[in-house]
Parts: sequence; structure tokens; C-alpha cells
Amino acid sequence: MGYPILEREQLNPTVIRLRIAAPLVAGRAQAGQFVILRANAASERIPLTIADHDGETVDVIFQTVGASTMALAEKNAGEEIHDIAGPLGRPTALDGLRKVAVVGGGVGCAIALPVAKALRARGADVTSVIGFRSRESVILEKLFSACSNRLFLTTDDGSAGEKGNVCLPLGRLLEAETFDAVFVVGPLVMMKYAAETTRPYGVKTVASMNPIMIDGTGMCGCCRIRVGGEVKFACVDGPDFDAHLVDFDDAMRRLKTYAAFEAAMREKHCNLYRSGN
Repeated sequence: MGYPILEREQLNPTVIRLRIAAPLVAGRAQAGQFVILRANAASERIPLTIADHDGETVDVIFQTVGASTMALAEKNAGEEIHDIAGPLGRPTALDGLRKVAVVGGGVGCAIALPVAKALRARGADVTSVIGFRSRESVILEKLFSACSNRLFLTTDDGSAGEKGNVCLPLGRLLEAETFDAVFVVGPLVMMKYAAETTRPYGVKTVASMNPIMIDGTGMCGCCRIRVGGEVKFACVDGPDFDAHLVDFDDAMRRLKTYAAFEAAMREKHCNLYRSGN
């Protein structure tokens, strides 16, 4: 028995939202946690943050970047996900925060959104800063607006909001105001520079790390990162970490290694297919 897909929404040309009936997961989920799912019996395990939940269903948002996410993207409402495990990871620590900035980049906004919603539900003053490449790639703008006291939108090409990256409005905010914490989620390079933007102000800054992950229980070690000189596993020690202690350069090197290996294996399989072996 699989897990029924109740809704499917195309958020932009490459990003999709699925609402999945999974009451055992949804009933325990908290902001910052994730699930691992398989589209089909032969699919790879994919870790995806729980973008929303209502006690009976969970929303996942993903970008189609490879075979496994393409298989997931082919699913429609009325079909089923083969399996889903979770909630996994440590929930985001929200206690005692009264004024917070939530910064999301690209599809990382799907991870930032539940944090912004949870903080707003607790009565916190939430300023959200979201950044994208262009107007075409913008996602979740209305949902962020609904759960934020203020919303700043940036695009690399200036086709929507302010031209530039999220560090521009973030820097201005930090210069003028004091925040209890800043949460950053997005590409590694974006989180690195957001952390460097907050560092001079001494504000607590939390990065949600999403490295390569397989089992989600700390057994495989693929998701290891360096935080304050120590090795941590994103799946069980995180995914949230002190952004000022994360070794982003090491994380980016590891990601490039995996990406190069994946590209080499894909080319090998394509060559075997062409040769008929």
C-alpha cells in the first residue's frame, strides 16, 4: 500500500509541490524536519523537507534535477508514492525568539517557509527575505507574504523585486535593527555569504544544511559536514547548525565531488546504452 497524492501543483517550470496523505508522519511533524521517500519501488531514496502539514497530509516541494526527481515529477494527483519515512531530523529551535529574519534562496524557500509560519504562529515578528534568479523562478511569494510582517524579494536580473541577492536587504536590515536570530536556507554559496553578512553583528544565525543523504539515520555518513571543526551528520545532528561555525567551503567541495561522480556514472551508462552492452 502506497501513499496517495492528493494534490499536485507546478510552482515554476522545474519546481513541483505534492500534497501526500501520510497521517503517521504528519501527526508528528515539526518545522525544520524532513522525510525520505521513494516515488516507485525501484527509485532512489530522496530526502525532502516537510514544507507544510496539517495532521493528515504533508507537502513536499522539489526541483526536477535527476532521474529520481523526474520520476516523482511524473506522478499526478490520484496516484501514489511508494513509501515515505519520517519525520526525520531535529525540529528547528524556536523558543524565546521574538524578532527574526528568515532568508530563503531558490527552492530553499520551501524549507524556509515552515520556519517562518511556525514563528509567526508563536507571535514572533517575522521579516522574510527571499531570492531567485528571475521572475520565472519565483515560488511561494504569496505564502511568505501571508506569514511575514515584512517581505523582501530579490532576483538576480531585477525582473521581480530588488535586483541583486538576499544579502543586500539583509545587510540593510541588520544595519538598522536588532534581531534575535536569522535563519538562512538555500544554495551553499548563498548561505555562506548570508552568514558572513550577519557575522559582524553577532546575531545568532542558523543554516539548514541539505547535503547528499541516503539513509537519513546517521548510518551511511554521506551527509557529514564540519561544524566548528567537528564532524556532524546533517540527518541526525541537524539539519540546523550554527551558520558561523559551518565549514561551507568543505561542504561545497564535497558536493562537487559527488556531482562529478554522478556525471561520470551517467555518461558511462549512456555509453553502454549506445553500444548495446
